[in-house]
Amino acid sequence: MDGHDLLDGKTGIIFGPLNEDSIAWSIAQACHREGAEFVLSNAPVARRLGSLDELADETDSDIIWADATDDEDLEELFEEVKDAYGKIDFIVHSIGMGVNVRKDVPYEDLNYNWYEQTLDVSAVSLHRIVKHALDTEAIDDGGSILAMSYIGAQRIFSKYSEMGDAKALLESIVRSFGYRLGKRDIRINAISQSPTKTTAGSGIEGFDAMYEFAERVSPLGNASADSCADYATTLLSDYARMVTMQTLYHDGGFSSMGISDQIVKAMEDSFAEEGDEDPS
Repeated sequence: MDGHDLLDGKTGIIFGPLNEDSIAWSIAQACHREGAEFVLSNAPVARRLGSLDELADETDSDIIWADATDDEDLEELFEEVKDAYGKIDFIVHSIGMGVNVRKDVPYEDLNYNWYEQTLDVSAVSLHRIVKHALDTEAIDDGGSILAMSYIGAQRIFSKYSEMGDAKALLESIVRSFGYRLGKRDIRINAISQSPTKTTAGSGIEGFDAMYEFAERVSPLGNASADSCADYATTLLSDYARMVTMQTLYHDGGFSSMGISDQIVKAMEDSFAEEGDEDPS
């Protein structure tokens, strides 16, 4: 896809790219294509888990390693970004980790220390990032902040477990900060993306079933990471300057569906097979 200079002259920071399967990775590529300059950031542990240097080379970007749950790290990061770019125009938050989910702990028996860690990494980190961007005066008036969510914030997907709580908190932070940021014409939104085959998604038990179910229900099928990245660039651009406090569904229509013909047919076939079983 060719660029359209949607972000020409804009600078920012993208939190969360790990490898080429990350949505944040695709967002960085799309922002680069649209003319933006930006810093890439992830937690120091990602040095040995991902391949961020490759993305930095591809997009001609700097990397600043920082723990998004650590106030001192974030303060230093934004001061460094401001020294390099002056005030920035956008921030992308694409960070999430469900500790209990990864360790296959059921929702009704959560380890609360891990639960707090999940909320801190996946949601409270957005609050910290916005706070420090404001405190350091690193973000300019009229800027755009974007976070990644999932419909599990609004509906129950049993295997999504504690991450549903984390995304619900994330979306609440978007709304709460949106009112306050509006005084400076800074907007903040969340994209509720289709289930996407990322490193984080692969850690969820039953993810393949969630993915296939959404694929069969959504009129347009599941939205890819690349299409999500294209959508993200529009929300970071001036064309979305009056959009804020929204959770915007980028899911092929899944969020408006009840049931599809494919699912009806699959259920009818399944019920018919059950009826054919020999009760003896």
